[in-house]
Amino acid sequence: MAVDQQTQLRVHIRWMIRRDMTEVLDIERSAFEFPWFEEEFIRCLRQRNCIGMVAEHAERVVGFMIYELHKTRLHILNFAVAADCRRRGVGRQMIEKLISKLSSQRRTRISLEVRETNLAAQVFFRAAGFKATTVLHEFYEDSPEDAYLMQYCCQPELANMILPINRIDRLAG
Repeated sequence: MAVDQQTQLRVHIRWMIRRDMTEVLDIERSAFEFPWFEEEFIRCLRQRNCIGMVAEHAERVVGFMIYELHKTRLHILNFAVAADCRRRGVGRQMIEKLISKLSSQRRTRISLEVRETNLAAQVFFRAAGFKATTVLHEFYEDSPEDAYLMQYCCQPELANMILPINRIDRLAG
């Protein structure tokens, strides 16, 4: 996943705070056909095991990720980069931040669902070392679309395992 160094953006990745919500919602609406609403972000972030982080460049939020902490994995619920900052290394830096949180003793993998029509996300996550392990038929509540369960494993021998999907992990949209 080579990125031209001239277009590379160095970002600061930090915890999401309330005042980031306007920029996060703008990115969300421009990135997804079925965007989350502010209430969905707030409801999710109020859960104990849910973390929100933003990527900031020149005092502007240029990307965000929402993920859940589970006993043995991190589960990405939402991940997006501002349209004018894509293909400039922002998403890669956010994924590297998540990968740095893995360990062979505790959380060994990162998982997420990607819409079957979201080819850009599939290509991005695959280039970051994720593998599609399962097709989740009619996964979304807002469309009959399938999703691919994609996983990154810090222990390569686990990478090809098909792992059970917990219904609680399902996210509509």
